[in-house]
Amino acid sequence: MDKTEFIVENFGVSRRSAMLVAEAEDSIREKFAEFEKTAEFNQLKIMKAFSDNRVSERHFMPTTGYGYDDDGRDTLDRVYADVFGAEDALVRHNWVNGSHTLATMLYAVLRPGDTLLAVTGKPYDTLEEVIGISGEDGNGSLKDYGIRYEEIELTAEGDIDFESVRETLLSKKIKAVLIQRSKGYGDRPTYSSKRIGGIIDFVKSVSPETLCLVDNCYGEFADDSEPTQFGADLIAGSLIKNPGGGIAPTGGYIAGKKRLIELCSYRLTCVGIGRECGSTMGFNRYAYQGLFLAPHVVMQALKAAALCSAVFEKLGYETDPAPFDDRHDIIQSVKFGNKETMVAFIQGIQKGAPVDSFVTPEPWDMPGYQDQVIMAAGAFIQGSSIELSADAPIREPYIAYMQGGLTYESAKLGITVAADNVMKLEK
Repeated sequence: MDKTEFIVENFGVSRRSAMLVAEAEDSIREKFAEFEKTAEFNQLKIMKAFSDNRVSERHFMPTTGYGYDDDGRDTLDRVYADVFGAEDALVRHNWVNGSHTLATMLYAVLRPGDTLLAVTGKPYDTLEEVIGISGEDGNGSLKDYGIRYEEIELTAEGDIDFESVRETLLSKKIKAVLIQRSKGYGDRPTYSSKRIGGIIDFVKSVSPETLCLVDNCYGEFADDSEPTQFGADLIAGSLIKNPGGGIAPTGGYIAGKKRLIELCSYRLTCVGIGRECGSTMGFNRYAYQGLFLAPHVVMQALKAAALCSAVFEKLGYETDPAPFDDRHDIIQSVKFGNKETMVAFIQGIQKGAPVDSFVTPEPWDMPGYQDQVIMAAGAFIQGSSIELSADAPIREPYIAYMQGGLTYESAKLGITVAADNVMKLEK
């Protein structure tokens, strides 16, 4: 029995759906070579960092209590700094998700009376309450601490409004600029590390003292460089996304300038203690192994994203990126235009997951989001975005966002089931 027959007989999809996916796959095979080239380069960077820092089995040993002199923890920080081309880094299991890590970065460098300027439009939904542009007063947002916030919308083409950025930097004292690499729940391009470098150069040319902070979530190892190599003062991300390689069970990282990393460590624990304390309790091995696997796993996710784009473009939907576009993160968006089709897509992704494939996701009021959200997340690690998942806010124009896939083959199955769901709905 060939694989098409196996899928049709065992997963309840039509032969037409399976053949459509096979045709889409054949049409983009040359694109896969680009992802493989990037993965190999990033793998070499990680191998050099491991070698230069003499990573050994002793670095995997757990510590408890205060965690003083945890060499595995401290070496992991240095490995991350080398991989990301940064002066220093902080990698910890204490961060529960990317938003928590980003919040630590913001609270670490901003003080009462400072102004934070978002130059890539409104940040990801879960940062709104951190900043204080939504939620109740008195909960401890940046706004509650007297930190002001300004926001510059993107142009109609999804680019930075450089003139408005210039005017704001010249007319107001801006302590920090926030740059979001990925589109989040927006409808705009993801920025490459090089393009972010251009934004940073512009900001520094107008206001040299302004800090440039980058939300790097979903983008790690999609390019052969990172924003810290193009002048970012700090970048932050989650270990249950790209850099954890599907192995790290929790955690986050911040990388950048040494003094700023010190301030982040004070916010993580407390002033005067910083990074000197913090037991790892067996976490280190997962973090090292996840980072080692990350370039290959990200390549699998990029292949899956390109396949998803090709399949749903063939079905007549607007996809971003398009199948042959350059990719700078693992997110693939599909614009459905109506709630029912979008929900069918996401429920199909869940059906093709290795975990909880029998569950049917429904929209719900998810903490930190302003709209109801539907999420397919059949993962070994709860909420992991480097594993195949898809989610969407229940709002027009009804765009679904798919990301991840520990293996291309398993992600391909999820995409096949999702396409079949949508095609059945169209009949």
